Amino acid sequence: MNRHSLSDFPIIRKWPPKYPDRLQLYSLTTPNGVKVSIFLEETGLPYEAHRVAFDSQDQLSPEFLSLNPNNKIPAIIDPNGPGGMPLPLFESGAILIYLADKTGQLLAREGASRYRTLQWLMFQMGGVGPFFGQVGFFHKFAGREYEDKRPRDRYVAESKRLLAVMERQLTEWQWIAGDDYSIADIAIFPWVNNLVGFYGARDLVRFDTFVHVQRALDAFLARPAVARGLKIPPAP
Repeated sequence: MNRHSLSDFPIIRKWPPKYPDRLQLYSLTTPNGVKVSIFLEETGLPYEAHRVAFDSQDQLSPEFLSLNPNNKIPAIIDPNGPGGMPLPLFESGAILIYLADKTGQLLAREGASRYRTLQWLMFQMGGVGPFFGQVGFFHKFAGREYEDKRPRDRYVAESKRLLAVMERQLTEWQWIAGDDYSIADIAIFPWVNNLVGFYGARDLVRFDTFVHVQRALDAFLARPAVARGLKIPPAP
């Protein structure tokens, strides 16, 4: 269904915008959610953030499902999309690519550098996010009560392998896709930070052996835009 203005979107009824001319972000401070807020803080693109609270199951509301039928955050509506029409998008990787192309920042418009960055973005989406998330489930959340540790150990082993891949790359380059900071770093390092921080899995994955990953994580967290983006949308 084509919608010609922001007011045509059902989600607007649940989260009325104060600034309808700005990009609307529907998110939470999870590793996937902060990818978009960090990008927006890095680039200065005007936006308005709306908190999709899991504790009240906002993600399952009809309004949110009208924007993302997969009931996951983040999602956006750009009121100034292609051709001047509003553009709704979900899936954090797709949003990062779109916003990078829109702003001309943090992703080359063409050439080999663009595709090197995109391959590492896909590396995060297909590997880092799913496997680090399962470590979180089996180490921090309900799965930690399971007596059988084989599922946990499987995800720990794969997470260590993924960290080793990153370590080799970061031995040669300053950032994950080369010497330039990019959307690949914005996608990967919130997950690394969550793994060793919130999930408490630093010792479990032997993170201290990945010295170059630690170096890049420290550089990532030291960026002022990252510090801001990690707290958006703010808790009430």
